[in-house]
Amino acid sequence: MTQGLWGEKHNFNEAELYKTATGELKYKTSLVILCVQTALVKTKCFKEAKTLSASSWLWLITMDSCKIHENASKCSVNTMECFMVLSTQAQKISIATLCGLFGTLCIFENSLVLYLIFSSPRTRRKPSYLFISSLALADILASIIFVCSFVNFHVFNETNFSKEMFLLQLGGVNTSFSASLSSLLLTALDRYISISRPSKYKLLMTRKRAWIALGVLWVTCATIASLPLLGWNCCMLDSTCSKLFPFVDDNYLSSWICFIMVLLGCIIYAYAHVLWRAHQHVAYMEKHQAQTGKQNTRMRMDVMLAKTLVMVLTVLVLCWSPVLILMIYSIFARLSNHLRKVFAFCSTLCLLNSMVNPIIYALRSKELYSSLRMVLSRFRRQLKASEESPEAESTRKSSVIETVCEDTRIT
Repeated sequence: MTQGLWGEKHNFNEAELYKTATGELKYKTSLVILCVQTALVKTKCFKEAKTLSASSWLWLITMDSCKIHENASKCSVNTMECFMVLSTQAQKISIATLCGLFGTLCIFENSLVLYLIFSSPRTRRKPSYLFISSLALADILASIIFVCSFVNFHVFNETNFSKEMFLLQLGGVNTSFSASLSSLLLTALDRYISISRPSKYKLLMTRKRAWIALGVLWVTCATIASLPLLGWNCCMLDSTCSKLFPFVDDNYLSSWICFIMVLLGCIIYAYAHVLWRAHQHVAYMEKHQAQTGKQNTRMRMDVMLAKTLVMVLTVLVLCWSPVLILMIYSIFARLSNHLRKVFAFCSTLCLLNSMVNPIIYALRSKELYSSLRMVLSRFRRQLKASEESPEAESTRKSSVIETVCEDTRIT
């Protein structure tokens, strides 16, 4: 007779029979689970299960821990360990590399866009570039918050923070990405008004109205993203939790997806109308080539900017579609660990979208491209002047010495 794992007396032959009937691996798995649950480290079960590999031990302990948390308390801080789906070092290095590369380039490029817009009096007065600057700011914030929280969670497996802190970080990511998408919507509406009502554009789209629209945009996105932190989470409501995000209510995730889909639908409608009117403008200009003047120039600018923004929208849809599809699938079905890993890698595509946006602006916007050329030429002149200044100083000193020597000879 031996002391059982739960404190009662058991015949060891029963364990041997169970081992033979269920198989070696299942037997050792059961022993590990019981050892973890009872924390009896020095019992015979660990001696029986010590032949398991290190990866098997880690997987078994993690899976069992998730089951315990699921049954006991879904709002425990330790529950976050169940969402750390990157199991190998290669996966963690890949995620860290992608986040580091995309995040660094995104911050640099969008910071350059903001500098080019606000350093030029001509561009910073236009509502169109105010919306683009809002997009650049949202992408910068998204890169910083997303990279720091995502790498800290999935790569370093950091869980030394409270549920509220996690929901605050998640709210920051949602706010910045929602604001990025909403800024694209305002830019699309700006192009829509510019092409549909060109004669009333300056009257309808003023700087004051643009700033008010941006204020409403950011407050709305921040409010929607803060709802889980304010109480709409599965812990406070005792409801079904999301399979992709800890503590997030499934109903909130469904509502947020609907919000993003409405934004995408409005953007697609606005750009479809812009492209239709742009096609009409091109046909009009080809038919009336004799007519010249400022209006035709304005039409060509609107058509080119519309094409630029359609390119931005195309990249946006391609980068966000995998994430949104997996989010929708997680609401109706249980995700496997493989799909959750795919979701983790697809999340980095959102950073790729933020990185590509300023590249499209620099290549397609003549005003920003002209400002960039002016900045580069000014930088080259300053660099050239700094290289020539030591030589000029040495020449001046040598001429002074020669003058002093000549004066000495004369004296």
